[in-house]
Amino acid sequence: MRKLKQVNHLMGLLRPAVEDIQARHGSPVVVDAGSGNAYLGFILYELFFKDAEGGTVLNVEGRPELTQRAQERAQRLGFTRMEFQTAHLDTAQWPERIHLLTALHACDTATDDALAVAIQKGADHVAVVPCCQAEVAQLLKDSKKAVEPTLTMLYQHPWHRREFGSQLTNVIRALTLEAFGYQVTVTELTGWEHSLKNELILGRRVHKESRPARLKLESLLGTFGVQPKLARVLGVEPSPRTEPAPL
Repeated sequence: MRKLKQVNHLMGLLRPAVEDIQARHGSPVVVDAGSGNAYLGFILYELFFKDAEGGTVLNVEGRPELTQRAQERAQRLGFTRMEFQTAHLDTAQWPERIHLLTALHACDTATDDALAVAIQKGADHVAVVPCCQAEVAQLLKDSKKAVEPTLTMLYQHPWHRREFGSQLTNVIRALTLEAFGYQVTVTELTGWEHSLKNELILGRRVHKESRPARLKLESLLGTFGVQPKLARVLGVEPSPRTEPAPL
């Protein structure tokens, strides 16, 4: 029931994006990356695609038993334009064009994989709810000696490093979307009583790229001496860190 409430609330937030792509594209492609049991995909199809003339909902999941169960369920329901692929996100076969990409609680760098695909395929809309994030915390630990000493106090202790790493991860993700032309909104998906991982990052592509956002992103990466997977895949390099001016 908690998961259902999360997905139903997400539907309300996704409705403008879905209606936009249906109005502008005859057969829009929606991808749910790391779909699990495909609950999100089924509700998207039921609400927006079952009675539409065109459109496909592609669910990509790495566990074959979940893909098989979801595929059988789609056949029983007659959801003929739901497609399923068993693959990890960094090795999946993606359609040439994606109009909306979602990723609900894709763990650690899987959210980065989803965002990278959305950006590379020029998705009109992106909606991700990140789950656990460990990569940047490890990068912060490894880069402590290269960072201005005062900043390292923010993540000196392992607990703080995990929390700060999660925050920094999502800031980098939002800024990366901005750098590649997306207008970004960060909001709460559900209340804390339903999930501690309830940060929703929404992106709508409004232009090809933003040079000011790209420079901010490179500076942020350079300041903390990190280059997480999303930045590596998209070729975003940290800017050289300069020594602070003496007081």
